[in-house]
Parts: sequence; C-alpha cells; structure tokens
Amino acid sequence: MDTRERVHIFDTTLRDGEQAPGCSMHLDEKLRLARKLERLGVDVIEAGFPIASDGDFDAVAAVAHECRSVTVAALCRTSEGDIVRAAEALEGAAHPRIHTFIATSDIHLEFKLGKTRPEVLDAARRAVRIARRYVDEVEFSAEDATRSDVGFLCDVFDAVAEEGATILNVPDTVGYTTPGEYGELIRTVIDRVVAGRPIQVSAHCHNDLGLAVANSLAAASAGARQIECTINGIGERAGNAALEEIVAAMQVRRDRLPFATGIDATQLYAASCLVAEVVGFGVQPNKAIVGRNAFAHEAGIHQHGVLKNPLCYEILTPESVGVPSNAIVLGKHSGRHALALRYAELGYTVASTDLDRIYHRFTALADRKKRIFDQDLISLIAADRDGSSRALVGIRA
Repeated sequence: MDTRERVHIFDTTLRDGEQAPGCSMHLDEKLRLARKLERLGVDVIEAGFPIASDGDFDAVAAVAHECRSVTVAALCRTSEGDIVRAAEALEGAAHPRIHTFIATSDIHLEFKLGKTRPEVLDAARRAVRIARRYVDEVEFSAEDATRSDVGFLCDVFDAVAEEGATILNVPDTVGYTTPGEYGELIRTVIDRVVAGRPIQVSAHCHNDLGLAVANSLAAASAGARQIECTINGIGERAGNAALEEIVAAMQVRRDRLPFATGIDATQLYAASCLVAEVVGFGVQPNKAIVGRNAFAHEAGIHQHGVLKNPLCYEILTPESVGVPSNAIVLGKHSGRHALALRYAELGYTVASTDLDRIYHRFTALADRKKRIFDQDLISLIAADRDGSSRALVGIRA
C-alpha cells in the first residue's frame, strides 16, 4: 500500500499554457487535450477564462460536459460578472471549481489595480462569497503573492477562508522567488492561515529564472498539496512549471520527495507530443523528460555504460515516461561499442579485427558531418569491403 502523501496535480495547459504567444487553441483541440489530460490522471483541468471570450466560455462548457472524472476549473477575476460567467460555463460539470483571483502586491495595487489594501481585501472576500453561491469548491489566488507583504497576504487568505475558499493558491506570478524562500512562504501561510482548517495550499510557479519546477517541489516539501503546472511547461513569458518534470522528480527521488500523484507517468511522452502538435511547435531537444535528447547518448564512455547497464547514465527508464527506448546517437564522440551495436541493429556483424579500421573511418566522417545516418554506416562498410579485407562476417540478406 502506498503510504506517501498525495499531491494533487492542477493542469492549466488549456488556460495559462494557452496564453503563451502562438499557443492559442481551438475548441476541438482543447477537447482533445482535455481527454488526454483526464487519461493522464490529473486531478484538476483548468479549462479557460470564460469572461475572456465566447470561445473560452464554450471550451470550459465543453470540457465540463466531456470530462466527468476530474475537477474542471474556470478562472475569473473578483467582479461579479466574471464569477457568474464562470459559473454558467461550469453548469453540468461533475466536479466544478470556480477559481477567482486578485493581485495582492503593492506594485500591482498601485499601478495595475489602482486600489488600496482594504479595497482588495473586500473584493477578495466578496468574490468568494458570491462564488460559493454557485459551487462548493472555490479556489482563491493572490496574484503576485511572492512580492506581496506577507502580513497582508495572510490577512487576505484568512478572509477568503472565512468566506468558504478551500484552496489557497500562492502564485509566483513573475517567477521571482527561490526554492528556500518560497518554501518558507508556504509554511508561513499554513501556520498562520490554515491552522488545522480543511484548506489545501497550492503552488503556481512561473519559470522566468528557470526555477519553476524547483520552487514547486519546495512548496510540496513545505506542505503544499496542490501543484499547478502545464505540459511541456508552456505558458506566458518563460512558461510555467512543467508537469512532466515535477512528476518524474517525485518518481525518481522518493527518498527526498515522498509524495504520490494520480499521474500515469507512462502517458507523459504522449501528452507532450499532443501538446506540441496542437500548439504547432515542439520542445527544445534537451528538454528534461520529453525532449528528443533526454535519453540520447553520443559520448562513447556514456554509450558504453548505457549498453552495459542503463542505470549508469539514466536515472529513469525511457519506458517509465512513455518514451519507446533510449537513443544511441552516433557522432564524433561515439565509441566502438555503440558503432558495433548500430551495425548489429542494421543486420551486419562486424568482425572485431575490422572494427578498429571502420571506426577510424567513422570518426573521420563524423568530424565532417553533424549527423551520421544509417546509409553513411552502410557506405563505410562497403568502402572497407572494397578497399581492404572483407569487413563482414555476415551480411544482411
């Protein structure tokens, strides 16, 4: 029996992820992704921002109708019109959640909202009170929480908790915080606000300093039991915390991250590929977990180790996250073991006495070419056969 504490995965690919430039999605695309996210095992799908457009409203309504085993969330500001529109989009949802937010940092209050702290406190309290008329589950987010005065932040959280909010989200909206600092903030909110009440604290981290995943994991270690993230880490500016990295980290480092999720990790790669297809661009080759090179090995020493035992250089198997297998990439840093293996995969058995000679020709070619293709390898075999003693013990029929 798994005794690890459960961390809920709140996926906002369809909402925050879509806000990234070039990532706009049509209704049918959102539905495809929502079905995949449900199969993946996320706990919450944030399907859109209903007041933003008719398209977003329709998408939330469609996902709410289609996905019955997950919570479907709709985002809204603290105005009553926003909240009513979100509630209308969620009508008929099996597990609806209204997610309302307002900024709490002084820079946002002064330059964006033009409001005082008491005005923001009242708006937050009133929004949650209205939202509770429509749904039992209300999440409140304090935008730019990590640059907010901690005392005021806790006052706002306490007020919305009194009105019935059961999820308190602590967003690092601009990717400003660091893991130690963010963990301390999460602990402070739990100590000052939660204090035994049935309230879940959530983490929502952006990646402006490349720390979104590290901050999210620090939040979980500090007591947050919901993490908000996106497939492939897509999102505004530098993106959001990447779902696949968070899940894989918890899977590999259970000694330090003793948490369970409902995610079927073997579906991660397929989900990544679908998101890349829908938004029209792939992840960078060296992207952790799902990038083209995540399980690729070119250096000869690494290739030798992986061929002997994958654990030498792979801390999780490709199959564990749905990648078919690791990839031995042949290049100028490759060694003889990898070259012999690739020839075997192509149907050729190279005699050990001939391997050195072919390997030297291979490295000379690799110095001139960035990528070595199978046809190049076959040509090397042919050249060796024609120019010297026969290099093949057996030739593929």
